[in-house]
Amino acid sequence: MIDKQLDEEKIIQEIIGFIQKEVSTSGTKGVVIGLSGGIDSAIVAYLSVLALGKDRISLIHLPEVELESQHTEDAKLIAEELGIQLKVLNISSLIDTTVQLLPDLNRNKLAKGNLKARIRANILYAISNLENKLVMGTSNKSEISIGYGTKFGDLAADLWPIADIYKTELYIIAKKLGINRKIIKKPPTAGLWANQTDEGEIGVSYNKLDCFLAGLEEEKNDKLLAEELQLETELVHKIKNMMHNSSHKQKMPKKYIRN
Repeated sequence: MIDKQLDEEKIIQEIIGFIQKEVSTSGTKGVVIGLSGGIDSAIVAYLSVLALGKDRISLIHLPEVELESQHTEDAKLIAEELGIQLKVLNISSLIDTTVQLLPDLNRNKLAKGNLKARIRANILYAISNLENKLVMGTSNKSEISIGYGTKFGDLAADLWPIADIYKTELYIIAKKLGINRKIIKKPPTAGLWANQTDEGEIGVSYNKLDCFLAGLEEEKNDKLLAEELQLETELVHKIKNMMHNSSHKQKMPKKYIRN
């Protein structure tokens, strides 16, 4: 189950070392981070500054017309507290151009949301090319485990510094890093459409999800876990299906091997 005695200082130092090693051996000048205004990207930004110094960090915020303005204000707050200039690039025109080519996107909220995530990834990688920097992933273990992310979108990255940290553990790490309480208390959201929240879309709190995932990792019986955590059978099936159906997101594309 989730470690109640999390050694957050040890984890922070290990991640700092991980970032330093990977960047130093990559031949690049630093890292590019898509700063959403949420806790995950804030943590990655803080850890990157501790590892590399603020002069080697590029913070990019990519709003669009359907993104609530509060997320932009929160991204500015994080960047200001880190002492780094935030580059804000509105991607609405890129979304609109694509929707003109594919009008059916307006009738499929998920497909349009994934488009936004992929456009953001394209911009981050364009900046990484221009500046010779690595793109930092901001996905956590909870999301990656159930495939809660867009392939070639927010899952596209050169480094995943928090990919082995559960969401609930990140709140402890955020407090240790001194991240603004406003950001820590903010309901997690992918920001792909109005009033969207992660827990609402997944259908379970991160606390119960993390305990369930950690229990599975320890090879505990999923039925007993469900009873212990008071999870409905349908919800357990949903989580297990998400894990199974998204396994391709964690692997390189399969290729034909000639005989």
